[in-house]
Amino acid sequence: MANVNFKLSAGHSTPLGCVADKNGVNFALYSEKAERVELCLFSQQGEEIRYDLIRDDNHIWHGYLLGATAGLHYGYRVHGPWQPEQGLRFNPNKLLIDPYSRAVSSKVQDAHLFIDGIDSRNVIDNGSIAPKSIVTQDNYDWGDDELLNTPWSQTIIYEAHVRGLTQLHPDIPQEIRGSYAAIDHPVMISYLKQLGITAIELLPIQFHLDEPRLQKLNLTNYWGYNTLAPFAIEPTYWSGRANTSPLNEFRDMVKALHRAGIEIILDIVFNHTAELDLLGPTLSFRGIDNSTYYWLQDNGDYHNWTGCGNTLNLSHPMVKQWVIDCLHFWANECHVDGFRFDLATVLGRMPEFSSNSPLLRAITQDPVLSKLKLIAEPWDVGTGGYQLGNFPTPFAEWNDRFRDDIRQFTLNKGVPLGTFASRFAGSSDIYQQSQRLPYVSINKITSHDGFTLQDVVSFNHKHNQANGESNTDGSNSNHSNNHGFEGITDDPQILQKRSQSQRHLLTFLMLSLGTPMLLAGDEQGNSQQGNNNAYCQDSPVSWINWQTRDEELIQFTSRLTALRHKITALTEGEWWTGNFSSEKNAADVVWLNQHGEPLTPEQWQWHEILPLQILLSGKWLIIINFTEQNQHITLPAGHWVNSEPFLCSSEMIEKHQSNPRNIDVLINNNFTH
Repeated sequence: MANVNFKLSAGHSTPLGCVADKNGVNFALYSEKAERVELCLFSQQGEEIRYDLIRDDNHIWHGYLLGATAGLHYGYRVHGPWQPEQGLRFNPNKLLIDPYSRAVSSKVQDAHLFIDGIDSRNVIDNGSIAPKSIVTQDNYDWGDDELLNTPWSQTIIYEAHVRGLTQLHPDIPQEIRGSYAAIDHPVMISYLKQLGITAIELLPIQFHLDEPRLQKLNLTNYWGYNTLAPFAIEPTYWSGRANTSPLNEFRDMVKALHRAGIEIILDIVFNHTAELDLLGPTLSFRGIDNSTYYWLQDNGDYHNWTGCGNTLNLSHPMVKQWVIDCLHFWANECHVDGFRFDLATVLGRMPEFSSNSPLLRAITQDPVLSKLKLIAEPWDVGTGGYQLGNFPTPFAEWNDRFRDDIRQFTLNKGVPLGTFASRFAGSSDIYQQSQRLPYVSINKITSHDGFTLQDVVSFNHKHNQANGESNTDGSNSNHSNNHGFEGITDDPQILQKRSQSQRHLLTFLMLSLGTPMLLAGDEQGNSQQGNNNAYCQDSPVSWINWQTRDEELIQFTSRLTALRHKITALTEGEWWTGNFSSEKNAADVVWLNQHGEPLTPEQWQWHEILPLQILLSGKWLIIINFTEQNQHITLPAGHWVNSEPFLCSSEMIEKHQSNPRNIDVLINNNFTH
């Protein structure tokens, strides 16, 4: 916009952010300790015009620009005391973006020009190169689109990265690969439906920055967990096609997924910001009201409970409101079906964790948000940060205990049978006592953070040298098994063992009680060459290699998801009791040894591997033989045949011989209900 000279009136203190109407634009910014706030407008030629905003009794600075329209670039200069030891870091030499920005003009390159100093205030003005907030007015026709409200008990989640999912897909037009538009391409929609997933969970798609350290290494924050503006869509995932915008292309994707019966869940970051530690850039909150927005130590430094340099103080009423407003934006204006909260313990810090914190209470009582799928990553790195099992209803939680125990049971004989059974039964030892339903356990074997499934069975050690941290980053506790050779091999015996282990892990993932989450690419054998922390690898290391996909593994996974939907013990969403139900003509679950007898209390505690039979809903029999010998299995009464995807023949089985290191699933054709 060429003209940035407008008449300023008082305007309104609500809503916060900027709102354009037919006559102009209203601006409102919260800062309790500021002494003066300037609204700064920028023309296309770089001209800057400043206006002093008016402060009300609630510490909201506001003004209305008559004649202003969408497209205007703006920022704030906030004046106040420079007292770093007290957490006051006001510096009007640093232009600040609006925390409610719906769009941002640029990324940050020359980071040293954004550092406001540790002791003495940096007086270098960065207005000419600083990112600017942009006034937006994106209209969108949603038609008859609405949320799908897929029951949790029927939900299968697919965790994916917008770019990594499609960047190398040979059947998607090159000009849209890696974009929102690629995900709603018919080829990808068809694949997702074939796979049987019901929800796609996307790594952060909000506007984020690359940390200065990564820029020096010529790397980027590929995962996107360094958010600057959570109301704003990440523009680098936009195709750039004519007559489209990043936000509306995202909305087109949501609408297309909904038409295909697939929900969209956003991974969202409210635990820290891209301002990082005291040596990080001053971009927004730090300069607006540092001591309000962040948890500070007595010396003015940040509490770093996130490992990212700072921690947002989400217990403050205005910071809490900022989060709620942001979630409402994505829910109401973008029709997303749910959120996965990164390092979600921060949502409950006061500063100790409480499941009844102001923000958690606001979310769970909100008439819109409480009806969405809400998923917590139930930990941060601070004291008392591990809170698995402690989030309030209706939150579900990423269950790392499922990942670790199932990997150890399958690959390393590392847990007793009883521990395996607890994970398979929805981690009832963690969740049932708190009166929550089984779906709250988000069962995962892998996720973006860690080895892929292919790497879990191919590497004993992480190989993160490409990350520039001398292989010190990433977890050292992977519970993996390379089956006798570290990395890629063409040895047919090792490959067969790895393939078998992949199928075992996928079977436990899909046939366990709870909500399964599949990492994109695991169903086709995708590898990251042993990198278990590929957060900075925006390259073929992290992108799914569709050219080398394992079609047989894809088909196996698809048949597994179809099988899951048939088993009522998994789709009813209730805790298993093991009791016979005359209404269902069966017990939901029966645990049997190889002789068809109930396990003894001693057998539940054994670390020694023994054959196990799990009878679900009276109809589906899972036989697990992780011994090294053939085992003769006495089956329960019934007319048993092999079931997809484990089908070998359709002949009736009476005495089943189970092969070493094997899982079979049988179906009782005599069962009626």
